[in-house]
Amino acid sequence: MRHFLEVDDLSSGELNEVLDLASSSDCPRPLTGRGAALVFEKPSARTRNSMEMAVVQLGGHPVTIRPDEVGLDTRETVEDVTRTLACFHALIAARVFEHDKLQRMASVSSVPVLNLLSDEAHPMQALADLLTVKEVFGALAGRSIAYVGDGNNVARSLAMAAGMAGMAVRIATPHGYELDDADLARIGRAGSEPECTNDPRQAVRGADVVYTDVWASMGHEEEAILRREAFEGYTVDDDLLDEAAPHVMFLHCLPAHRGEEVTHQVLEGDRSHVWRQAENRMHAARGLMAWLLEGTNR
Repeated sequence: MRHFLEVDDLSSGELNEVLDLASSSDCPRPLTGRGAALVFEKPSARTRNSMEMAVVQLGGHPVTIRPDEVGLDTRETVEDVTRTLACFHALIAARVFEHDKLQRMASVSSVPVLNLLSDEAHPMQALADLLTVKEVFGALAGRSIAYVGDGNNVARSLAMAAGMAGMAVRIATPHGYELDDADLARIGRAGSEPECTNDPRQAVRGADVVYTDVWASMGHEEEAILRREAFEGYTVDDDLLDEAAPHVMFLHCLPAHRGEEVTHQVLEGDRSHVWRQAENRMHAARGLMAWLLEGTNR
């Protein structure tokens, strides 16, 4: 049984296969007559819409489950919920707070488990990010991507995915907000050796892609004021973006806090590809699910 809890659950070759499927206009329908359980501990706009539509495009029926309908470890244990959902559905996808819940799901599930987001990783987003870069530049290998902001789950999965695809990765974070040694070690085992710095301009200089995320993610709202002070100088504005390559593309996983991690002008400017990136959440999800379900005998 193959699960997808982090990008390195795929090999580099398999990652390319998923991206090729995501780009294909010939969509298989391995979910015909079958359901997909979409479990949300955290609310979402892009994740729910992209996943539901991807399931429909694969011929299936999405069932979105809210936290009040299935309380993980409150109403029932994670394991009992997982076993129950696996009775009805061809796959389980979950957006959770603690990554450990996904690992527990995968340990007992008889169907694939997909990580829609956890405190440690956001691999589905990373697939959409790579798909967007590939569509714009035609190839990933040899390109460079600079991430500016918090060393969070998005940064971790992005660095891993980009490195596996042959991209040079640079990460600029304030002191105290870097990826930790365990994260960097795992990213390294996946084949990526990101250049880490506390200088956004150093990271961005000459980069093909510049990427940022909110400074205070869901669950860290109480730190917003402190983080705004710590992240001073990390706003992606036109001056910072001008340090990148002339053909630079700007990415953001959204939602964006305009005026904090990115200016309105950059987000809405002609170098921004955030809406294509948002749409690609659906295509990437479709490609991943098709790959997992078509290859259940791997």
